[in-house]
Amino acid sequence: MNTDIKIILASSSPFRRELLQRLDLEFTVISPNIDETPHQGELPEDLVLRLAEQKAEKIAENVEDSIIIASDQVACLGPVILGKPMEHDAAVKQLENMRGKTVIFYTSLYVLDAQSKQYKTSRVDNYVQFREYTDEEIERYLQKELPYHCAGSFKSEKLGISLIKEMSGPDPTALIGLPLMKLSEILREFGLQIP
Repeated sequence: MNTDIKIILASSSPFRRELLQRLDLEFTVISPNIDETPHQGELPEDLVLRLAEQKAEKIAENVEDSIIIASDQVACLGPVILGKPMEHDAAVKQLENMRGKTVIFYTSLYVLDAQSKQYKTSRVDNYVQFREYTDEEIERYLQKELPYHCAGSFKSEKLGISLIKEMSGPDPTALIGLPLMKLSEILREFGLQIP
């Protein structure tokens, strides 16, 4: 385990915290509290990169000697961005609209060395084809998972996996919210030993 480099995860997500723990690194978590509203006409691919950068830069305002890791995720059904539903009825509508269709999950990564101001950024795309699940299955899933703070009401790491027919993408951890394969590569470039 590396103890000489300070690492900060710029996130309020418990899922990202759990994922980063897989890399056996000591880190602290600070929530960046930024405005995540899309800009007028902003493409989702650009939105996720901008938000991850803003999260890291917000934390960097108050630290000088840390590696800051930030990530964001946007789910898209065609041109429609599927945000966090926040409540039951909105989640039901999202899942009804996703039934039998393919949703793209864009997951960004922004790693910033607060001291040198060097940074690396990346985006990982996962394509998820949802099966023709029933209304009853939607209700059971929502009652058990309560995925109201997840993009597209989807938690692939738990029961959400039962709603999909197939998926494709280079890194399954990106679908959960933090692309560990790309993150490991970037952290090695910043001088950390992984594994």
